[in-house]
Parts: sequence; C-alpha cells; structure tokens
Amino acid sequence: MLKPIRTVLTAALFTIATFTVAAQMRGEHPDTYVVKRGDTLWDIAGRFLERPWLWPEIWQANPQIANPHLIYPGDVISLAYLNRVAVEPGPREAAPITGVPLAEIEPFLKNARVVDSFEQLPYVVGLEEDRLRSARGQVAYIEGMPDAQPGERYAVVRPTVRYTRLDRTQCCDIMRQDDLEFDGLVTMDFESIWTDIVVPDNGQELLGYELMQMATGTISRGEVGGIEASTLVLDDEGREVRVGDRLVPIEANPYDLQFFPHPPRQQFEYGRAQVLAVTDTMSYGGPRDVIALSVGARDGIDNGTVFSIWRQGTLAVDRVRVGSERDPTLVGRADRVRLPDEFSGHAMVFRTFDNVSYALVMDGIRPTKVGYELKHPDAPY
Repeated sequence: MLKPIRTVLTAALFTIATFTVAAQMRGEHPDTYVVKRGDTLWDIAGRFLERPWLWPEIWQANPQIANPHLIYPGDVISLAYLNRVAVEPGPREAAPITGVPLAEIEPFLKNARVVDSFEQLPYVVGLEEDRLRSARGQVAYIEGMPDAQPGERYAVVRPTVRYTRLDRTQCCDIMRQDDLEFDGLVTMDFESIWTDIVVPDNGQELLGYELMQMATGTISRGEVGGIEASTLVLDDEGREVRVGDRLVPIEANPYDLQFFPHPPRQQFEYGRAQVLAVTDTMSYGGPRDVIALSVGARDGIDNGTVFSIWRQGTLAVDRVRVGSERDPTLVGRADRVRLPDEFSGHAMVFRTFDNVSYALVMDGIRPTKVGYELKHPDAPY
C-alpha cells in the first residue's frame, strides 16, 4: 500500500531551480485545486504553468520526497504563494493520475508493438475447416512451435507497417511507413490505421516493423502423434485471424502506465526526428490523435518525453527577383528563400521502442501532418 504524501514542498526563491519554476507559473492560478478523477498531469499543469512539461520540476524541488509524482483524485494542491507548493493528501481509493488520458492510448498500449524483424516468429499455417479467416472461439494451427505445451498463452499479431528512414546529406532525412502483407512484402492493406509518406526504396534504413495484435489464445495441443502443427484455441474476444499471422508470448506487464512530462534529453539534428504516421489513415491529426515518431529508446526517448511539432518552412520562389511569369519548377535554389518553420502543437511520448515511439498530440494551433519536424518543447523557431 502506497504511503500518503504529506510533506509540504517549500522552496526558497534564492535557488535557481525554484526561481525557474516560479517564473513559469501563470499569474491567475488559484490558491488551491482539488484533483479530480479524469485529470491528467498535463491538464493540471496547463492551469498552473505556462509550460505543462515542467510539472515534475515543481515536485522535485525538494529531493527528500520519496515519490513526488504520485497525485491522487481528492488531493488538494496548494499554490497560495509562488515560492510554496504543497499537496494535502486526499482519499486513496482511486489510482494515481497520469500524464495522458489512458482511454485515448489504450489500443496502442495493448495491441501494438514495433520489432526489428518478425520472419523468425511462429505463424498461422492453417485454420479450422480450412477457412480463410477464423471466427472467435475457433482454432488456428501453428507452424514453428515444436515445443509448445498445452496451457501456454500467446497473442496473434500481424505485421502491418514497415518504418524506414532515408538518410540524405543535402537536406533532411525522409521518413516512410509501408503497409505489409503477411509475408513481409509491401502492399496496400486497407486494414492499416496509419497514413503513408512515399519516398524511394533505395538506401533506406529500417526503423522497425509494427505488429498489431489480432487476438489471443491458448495452446491445447502440441506437435504430437505425427501432427506437424500446434493447435491454438482463440479467445472469444479479438479480431479475425488469417494464415500468415504471427505469434508472440503474452507479456505480463508490457507497458508503464505512468507518464511524467519532461523535455527530450537532447536536441536532434534537423530532419532526424519527424512524424512518421498519423492514426486512422488521416493526412492530418490534432489533439488526442496518436502519431508515430522516427526516434525511440536508442535516441534517449522515454515515456513522457514532450516534443513541439513544426511544419517545415518552404523554399519559396522569390517572385520579385525572378519575375511572376517564370515557371517555379525551373527556379534554382539561389532564387528561393527559406521561410521559417511554423509551430503546430505539442506531443507526449507514451510508449517507446528501439527506433520508433508512439506519442499523443496534447495540444495544437494547427493540424499535425506526416513529415513534420519534432523539436524541444521550448524551441522558439
């Protein structure tokens, strides 16, 4: 059982850290705020701070707090003075609040993962009564599991997207995601939930394959008595399974439910960190939409990392210099002007993989599009 947080956080204004936090507080903040069910750290910090991603700094002002992040519905947050931040504990029946609305990201926490390869995974080689697609509660026959034992639990996943990066020396990198067939060939799969960005195939670096969970099941029989396939009884809940779908063990705790907003640890080279895809096959996304990013754990990205999202400035033809009648496709770089990048919004990472991460768009003044640039949340341009 978690101990109530009763320590008052008192920070002296003569310290640099406290002065920084105090300087970011909104002038119209109330004296107190009662945490409500459904609140997120981002929403609360947005009421009190100019920059919601600085929320952890308030609680970390005094390092003697055992776990300054745990805030519960019913807690009373005191902000009576700019140099005094306190939390009066309330009831502990509900779970602590998190950084993002869990309902918005639950499908991606439970059902999506990104891996370096999938060809080595066991796969569905046949279905009950030689069906093309299974129904709930039916059985699937699995190739590549000679040691499977009855009672073992597996998730049936489908490789749906290949993420790649094209490294360009003259400008910025180009990111891409391709829909896949079950054998790994690129195809147009209308069951995909992502948008697409098209670039040449040559010279691409593989960022990973996205596996989408279709169903779960239990092994009822292994490869015994001359049978060359294991039998998997599919659970009643889930989507249709087809030949070629892969199997992975069910993870007991595949994700972390605590997301504490914070800036990235480094500023990436321009063009390295971009929006790879937007959910629901849309060209643009907005607040509460999930986006895939071209950076992951190997780049120092973890849960709670906050980025600002920017539309890259275009190379506009200088019409005054070249004249209004000239064909823009024939105008070289010397007669173009690089325009500033345009701020779109903020996104917070909620699940990371080696080279790819998922983020939720938290706010925005314009839609977010595939290919937009990711920067430090405080980036001025």
